[in-house]
Amino acid sequence: MSNIPVLIVLLPLSAALLCMAFTLVHRRLGRDLVLLSLGASLVLSVIQLKQVIHKGAVSYRFGGYAVPYGIEFRIDSISAVMLVMIFTIGLSTALFCMSFEAKDGNRIKIGGGYTLLALLVVGMAGMTSTGDIFNLYVFLEITSLSGYCLIALGGSRGLVAAFRYMLVGTVAATFYLLGAGILYSQTGTLNMGDMHRLLAAGVSTEAQAAAMIFFIAAFGIKMALFPFHGWQPSAYAHAEAGARPLIAGVMGKIPAYALFRYLFCVYGTEFRLLDKFLLVTGILSCAGIIYGSIRAMAQTDLRKMLAYSSIAQIGYISLGFATGCPAGIAGGFMHMLAHAFMKSGLFFGTGAIRQKYGSMELDDLGYIYRKMPLTSFLLVTASLSMVGIPPLAGFFSKWYIGLGAAESHHLVYLFVLVISSLLNAVYFFKLFEKMFMAKDKKLPDRLTGQAGEVPWNMTIAIVVCAAAIILIGIFNVAVFNVLMQSISEVGL
Repeated sequence: MSNIPVLIVLLPLSAALLCMAFTLVHRRLGRDLVLLSLGASLVLSVIQLKQVIHKGAVSYRFGGYAVPYGIEFRIDSISAVMLVMIFTIGLSTALFCMSFEAKDGNRIKIGGGYTLLALLVVGMAGMTSTGDIFNLYVFLEITSLSGYCLIALGGSRGLVAAFRYMLVGTVAATFYLLGAGILYSQTGTLNMGDMHRLLAAGVSTEAQAAAMIFFIAAFGIKMALFPFHGWQPSAYAHAEAGARPLIAGVMGKIPAYALFRYLFCVYGTEFRLLDKFLLVTGILSCAGIIYGSIRAMAQTDLRKMLAYSSIAQIGYISLGFATGCPAGIAGGFMHMLAHAFMKSGLFFGTGAIRQKYGSMELDDLGYIYRKMPLTSFLLVTASLSMVGIPPLAGFFSKWYIGLGAAESHHLVYLFVLVISSLLNAVYFFKLFEKMFMAKDKKLPDRLTGQAGEVPWNMTIAIVVCAAAIILIGIFNVAVFNVLMQSISEVGL
């Protein structure tokens, strides 16, 4: 039980390393190994979450070396919740990918795809778990490299999008290393907890400020925070269809979590310029929320609409952090959790429609609710949650962000929340209009003879996301209290 923090990451990493060899032995063996490892890690992450809730944060020191000489995994209540989220959506995506395997049975493509998917999950889980700033960079690069490849597998447009993302991603990695190098030169340690202690004891404010500028730029690029978002719409829209829910739903959330850790856990309230950096983050968030919502309204391709919507939704998360208030920060994390299931669910739903009818255009969705009722239920549930309709998850996450904005006297943030929710309603109700009122285009069913509207593996992914959106909303107080366990330790 004491090895759970490392086993959670080690199991899918081992599966990724063995997947290709197993696939060459049998076409489905590598895939099954990845599914088994993700399922096992999900079970372990749930056990770990229960342990953290009852006993507090867990620290795992590799080799037993004391901080700051050894590498540490540190799991608090926030990271424990995020690990459950990562593996729930990761496993659902792996199941969903079964319907998008190479039709020619090419074992290299199949094995390579599941290897990349497992590595993407490993990178995100490692970033969430590590307490070391250099190892965070290592896992960040694992996440990025696997993400580049999965986006490139989306075809010619995906290849261009991946190349563009790789260019700006390299810039982000450089910025991160520059910031980490500055802090290391000032403190002589790479452990986040030890670094916080040394920074609080007195380090050049100018050096800290320079490092924070690099961190905001680096994580801003990775999480597609306005105005660092240029790579994101094409990457999300044209990524490999099976992996798109995980990329769009989760990949941008982990850098946002890393930004929180630097702002409040490494720097902390002792940093004299913290309020100014939070203000900058808030301004960028507000601009991104409005920009993403307006651009989403103009799209006719459902994938592009959801991609631009993600720019706005990431803004909500960073806006919660920018309030600098415990309630607002908890709301930001709740929105991170809710949006992961909302956006993954929307891409699961649109992917199922594309698999069945071969179209992603809004104008082709006429009367889709009659032909695909379960998928339509997910699309409606996720969309209403994105707008902020109670009792769904999105309403309560926005409520707590708004509460934090009110408590910190940032009334402009409240105004932006209200306006953006109205803009969200405009483009999502346009989706409803097409689904329920537009004429049936009578597109040919490409899954003729299939029992049910979509295969069982797609059904599982759809049900999981719909259930999560509803349950997070119903049990929002319990989720809020779990998140507050770690936020209260920050000392705000």
